[in-house]
Amino acid sequence: MALLQISEPDQSPDPHQRRVAVGIDLGTTYSLVAAVRSGAAECLPDAQGRVILPSAVRYLPGGQRQTGFAALAALAQDPENTIASFKRFMGRGLHDIAGRDKLPYRFVEAGASTTTSGMLSIDTVGGEKSPVELSAEILATLRQRAQDTLGADLYGAVITVPAYFDEAQRQATKDAAQLAGIPVLRLISEPTAAALAYGLDNAVEGIYAIYDLGGGTFDISILRLTQGVFEVIATGGDSALGGDDYDRALADWVLAQVGAHAVTAADKASLIATARACKEALSRVSGASDSVAFNVQLERGGVDFDVNLAQFEEATAGLTARTLAAVRKALRDARLEGADIKGVVMVGGATRMPQIQRAIGAFFGRAPLNNLNPDEVVALGAAIQANQLAGHHAASDLLLLDVIPLSLGIETMGGLVERIVPRNQTIPTAMAQDFTTFQDGQTALALHVVQGERELVADCRSLARFELRGIPPMAAGAARIRVTFTVDADGLLSVQAREQASGVEASIHVKPSYGLSDEQIARMLQEGFATAGQDRQARSLVEARVDAERMLAATRSALATDGDLLSASERSAIDALLEAAAKARELQDPQRVEAATRQLASGTEAFAALRMNRGIARALAGKSVDAI
Repeated sequence: MALLQISEPDQSPDPHQRRVAVGIDLGTTYSLVAAVRSGAAECLPDAQGRVILPSAVRYLPGGQRQTGFAALAALAQDPENTIASFKRFMGRGLHDIAGRDKLPYRFVEAGASTTTSGMLSIDTVGGEKSPVELSAEILATLRQRAQDTLGADLYGAVITVPAYFDEAQRQATKDAAQLAGIPVLRLISEPTAAALAYGLDNAVEGIYAIYDLGGGTFDISILRLTQGVFEVIATGGDSALGGDDYDRALADWVLAQVGAHAVTAADKASLIATARACKEALSRVSGASDSVAFNVQLERGGVDFDVNLAQFEEATAGLTARTLAAVRKALRDARLEGADIKGVVMVGGATRMPQIQRAIGAFFGRAPLNNLNPDEVVALGAAIQANQLAGHHAASDLLLLDVIPLSLGIETMGGLVERIVPRNQTIPTAMAQDFTTFQDGQTALALHVVQGERELVADCRSLARFELRGIPPMAAGAARIRVTFTVDADGLLSVQAREQASGVEASIHVKPSYGLSDEQIARMLQEGFATAGQDRQARSLVEARVDAERMLAATRSALATDGDLLSASERSAIDALLEAAAKARELQDPQRVEAATRQLASGTEAFAALRMNRGIARALAGKSVDAI
């Protein structure tokens, strides 16, 4: 009798085969790879037993390169060809890093030799290198480490990104993985990955805050953990704030105290490296008056200065305050108070700073959770999610519900934003809204996809543009065009537009041009709240003007067709109303524009009745009662 090999859906038919999936924390300062082994997530070490990999790449003549610790060791003597903290440049254009004169790199516009369009590049001895290519070098090193440790090719990886990464930055991360030969199972936010690790390791339930201060970005997420379901309630943060900024703030403060200046690229690299070492040493001292030496040799002399913890905290107090402002905003979005939070999970090596620990403890009224290594927790959570997506039963009862950080919508008449997917919407999701045409006989519709919280397109970020053509000619307002936004589990967007009657449709997978200022993503929500009243007023004015334009166009068209129905005095009265509405349309007061539009509508009611009677008479002309 023949036997059947039975397997579960999406499982390997060979019970001895196992899909090898890993979680990767592609960090600004350090990167890690982790996997579930023997039922537990663990970070995978290199040949020297080190689990962290410095996110640094050095290019050498002859096409050679170094990554990780070897590259980091050369940062001071070869700063222009040793690139670190390049995650901050993902999805950025050259204009976005203007003013960063403390960075030793030679930034250029992306050229034909790079793999990206519009993203900045860094000129090295090995040629122009984009942040995507640099990230791919780190990912390839981690992939090789995983395959050597696990003894098999990778089925795929879950890669973490900051919760505040926008469409361009997420797409750049996927591009880097593709270059590194890694199939991406999913992108998940770093705070969510940390919650996965804590939720499973500690069997906790309730509402938790994830405070994630890494080398280059800060994220705050509010999550609800219930019976294996991880639901993100709200997210926030600052994509231009991290441990690197504390290093620079300390370096600037010391230079100001001694009156020194950094002149060369080597000076700048040495200062940052010394400030980082000083920060890490200060994070281990016991008292506020304990000091460590800040010694660095510059081209125009050396700096020999002792810094104590109190001075370091004073120099960086503004940065810590910025993180707390983002925490308050996330709590407001979640409609929660600090007392509603059951625990605060600390993620990222920068959270080891004593001032961060004290600030969070004071804000929430309880000591933060530190029982998992803050450097490793994100990679561990990603590994747990990867294990599930690879189809292994041990994690099959886990459900992850992430959210998008900023609203998505399209431009409508007058440069207004019509939001289709609101921020903090759980993903994956698909949401739709119906629109119509503005002019008679309109056969095409241009769609402009935008992201942000403001009411006007000019204040939001443009993502993509495409056109829907072939709409049958109809009267204005007769067409019904359904626009559907689909956001996948990685937070990437596709948009479809379909005219309901004819079935013509067009779609686009939004792969935005790279280039968004470091401050813009952090400012979008702040501006949305700060300018809410102003935006409402601006929107009301635009809507009133659009309505007035429609009424003016309709009235003029009617007069051109049936103006002979009016007497001279009636025509004169309507002309006066038309002139008044046209003048009112240019005013800045929406109430006055609306009033003039209403007066025009009221003053043309009798004319509309005459037109209707003529239309009926024409329709009945020459027909007998019996025929009707």
